[in-house]
Amino acid sequence: MNIRDYFENRSGTGYLATSDAAGRVDIAVYSRPHVQQDGTLAFGMADRLTHANLQENPHATYAFNEKGFSGVRLYLRKVREETEGPMLEAIRKRANEVSVPGAGDAVKFVVYFDLIKQLPLVGS
Repeated sequence: MNIRDYFENRSGTGYLATSDAAGRVDIAVYSRPHVQQDGTLAFGMADRLTHANLQENPHATYAFNEKGFSGVRLYLRKVREETEGPMLEAIRKRANEVSVPGAGDAVKFVVYFDLIKQLPLVGS
């Protein structure tokens, strides 16, 4: 499946799970990733627990539920992050459009991930 096409043509709810170095798990609601030309996935992040966990442990899992039992699970590894630039500005602008006014102000980072493995939401 082409992951870029998938996210351009689907709606649903996403969840990003991370853990710290000791294995304490966190999960948060996240929008669809921004799929880059090189295949990396970018997420805008606030300065909260998910971002803090990624400073200690670069692995994450993103689950996207279209409806019912349809969707994907993506196993990710952090490769880099940015605190400025056009991607951050685009994510902030989009957050302000689709969420509450001012939501984009909370986005402080763009975190990029390599896609390690992709599975359906349900099943193997």
